Amino acid sequence: MNTTCSRHERCPYRDPECPVDARVKDLLARMTPEEKVRQTAFVWGRNMLEGEELSPARIETTLERAGIGGVMDPWAPAPATVRLANAIQRYLLDHTRLGIPALIMSECLHGHLSPGATIFPQVIGLSCSWDPELVEEIGAAAAREAAAVGIRQAFSPNLDLARDPRWGRVEETYGEDTHLVTRLGVAYVRGLQGKTQTLQPEKLVATLKHFAGHCAPQSGLNLAPADMGERQLREEFLPPFEAAVKEAGALSVMPAYSEIDGVPCSASSFLLRDVLRREWGFQGFTFSDFGAIGMLAGFHGTAKDDQEAGRQAFTAGLDMEAPQIRCFGDKLLELVRKGDVSMERLDEAVGNILRVKFLAGLFEHPYRDEMGVTEIVHCDRHVRLARQAAGESIVLLKNQDGLLPLDEKTISSIAVMGPNADVAECGDYCFPKSEDVSPLEGIRAAVPAGTQVTFTPGCDLHDLGRDGFEAAVQAARDADVAILCVGGSSMSLGGVGWVIDGKPTRPSTCGEGYDRTDLHLPGVQQELVEAVVATGTPVVVVVINGRPLSIPWIAGHVPAILEAWYPGEQGGHAIADILFGRVNPSGKLTTTIPRSVGQVPLYYCRKPSAGGYYRKPGAPGRPGRDYVTSEPTPLYEFGHGLSYTTFHYSRLRLAPSEIAPDGTFTVCVDVRNAGDRAGKEVVQLYVNDVVSSVTTPRRVLKRFKKIALEPGEATTVTFQLGFDDLSLLNRSMERVVEPGRFDIMVGGLCCSGEVLEA
Repeated sequence: MNTTCSRHERCPYRDPECPVDARVKDLLARMTPEEKVRQTAFVWGRNMLEGEELSPARIETTLERAGIGGVMDPWAPAPATVRLANAIQRYLLDHTRLGIPALIMSECLHGHLSPGATIFPQVIGLSCSWDPELVEEIGAAAAREAAAVGIRQAFSPNLDLARDPRWGRVEETYGEDTHLVTRLGVAYVRGLQGKTQTLQPEKLVATLKHFAGHCAPQSGLNLAPADMGERQLREEFLPPFEAAVKEAGALSVMPAYSEIDGVPCSASSFLLRDVLRREWGFQGFTFSDFGAIGMLAGFHGTAKDDQEAGRQAFTAGLDMEAPQIRCFGDKLLELVRKGDVSMERLDEAVGNILRVKFLAGLFEHPYRDEMGVTEIVHCDRHVRLARQAAGESIVLLKNQDGLLPLDEKTISSIAVMGPNADVAECGDYCFPKSEDVSPLEGIRAAVPAGTQVTFTPGCDLHDLGRDGFEAAVQAARDADVAILCVGGSSMSLGGVGWVIDGKPTRPSTCGEGYDRTDLHLPGVQQELVEAVVATGTPVVVVVINGRPLSIPWIAGHVPAILEAWYPGEQGGHAIADILFGRVNPSGKLTTTIPRSVGQVPLYYCRKPSAGGYYRKPGAPGRPGRDYVTSEPTPLYEFGHGLSYTTFHYSRLRLAPSEIAPDGTFTVCVDVRNAGDRAGKEVVQLYVNDVVSSVTTPRRVLKRFKKIALEPGEATTVTFQLGFDDLSLLNRSMERVVEPGRFDIMVGGLCCSGEVLEA
């Protein structure tokens, strides 16, 4: 009927007491086709600024009188962002016919992507905490900061699996394992959205990305095809998305740039309709990755032009286009008028978007308090949380002869070196700040007065110059201990070749579009480590990076190694906390670290045949089989991580020992802290289906729990498992539990356990 509802009239779509579906139906009935199409569009917030100031004229020309579906965060400091957000909503409510607010969106990968916001550890580091409660708390903190400035939707979490370390976006993932990614992903969505269907004012709409299989590209190249069959897709790559939709109620999903079996995900009705909506009952809206629809024409070659690309994506089930109006907009409106796209499909897409706007409370709470922002953004509570999270994320890979923790009472001089020593590397999708803490700053702040801390970089991150070696070697000789901070860099906002406010950033070795053909330390960093080790001074290597790096020489020659990932703005303090024993390391690897890139893809839950057949490993100068001059085992396994204390496991028991296919059983194990320090342990439970009709991995993570124990303290950890944990997709693609024996393995990494008969 396309009727206007007076701003003072209590029409159904403006009535918060009216059911959401009734509000959607009422509003759709009042909209023109032009207004509907504008709800499928998304525009840049920065287009509405003159410098850093609001431009009323630009707001009007950008938003138009037909309104808009979504707006991108302008990436301005908090006061400017909240003013722009309020101005956008005010224009839409006061100057468009129906007064439909916009979803203002932003990246919230590990904190709100905004100047001055709190930067938490990069996601790959957060996953090594194995702590869903911590991840949920960080999601809630990111939501509070973003919501305070008017953001209503987050482009997170990333639920891809880290299956190829050559791929630059490994740093954005929660690791390689399906169950772990599922639990941490659900936790982050709950942190962002809350646990009720209707969002509270301090919460955000979560956007699941990248749906699906984006994380296993050919040759490790971003956007390359993902090679997998439907069984692997359903068993390994889809469960994190399914749980985030069904358990956590995620309200937005972003299809991947890549393709599966010849069909780009952005135009896959199998993913967007059959799986997402029909099988899982998804009630939110789908949102394109930036430029992904146009790639159907210019990159994948399934469409001849932008309009055809828009038609393919829209009819497949993609509801909103980003980052600007290119393939939808007037081109979509023309297709609707010609009958090439049905009005029913347009109403479906717009209804999906409007439903989320109602659930997000946009109509009831369109504005934000411009005076209270500074009390929320980068508040002391969030800064403390960032430091805690960094400490939980760091993994102690090696600690020969108990070199760590360092005794600050007996150390009078420390040589800090390496290209990452005086840089606060936080990972992509964040704005670095001057107050972010580098390892050098953290170490200097941690040592007693009178301890000499010298610094020399030794070499650059990338180039091949060795001019700094001599100074580094001399500094090591003059010190009681040398701390070498090496690794990579991911200093971009995200996206290929981005810079911060037009200023060049440190060249990246990791991140979106920064893929690699080798996994060695960049430049001459390893040569620097070798030169320092040759001095005989005790050496600690701190690896600061966003992907697993092959460091076999360092693993064999350096007594102590920390994997710090990109530890966020408080990373320097957290590294020092670990080095000097103020925090007992508890991080566990969530990605397998290969010996060389030749082993890739290498992940723990591979099939039995993936580990080699001949089992006669060779070495340089001594050929063998399977690999002629190497062995197929990883350098460090998934789940590996040392502590300054020791945990003993005992009395693994199962009840009952035999179950029906749809039955449940309980696994209990006793864990004791046998050391003299308080510490945290990640208890991991794995299952092996010994004989199955289709091949299954030798072990698959099914449960985990992080516990804290005082010296001498013991506890019993209990897990309950059932059908979902023992089932598989058989040769007919039916989910069943097959009769037979299942091995249950529980430990700090994975130790032999008792056997369950089922």
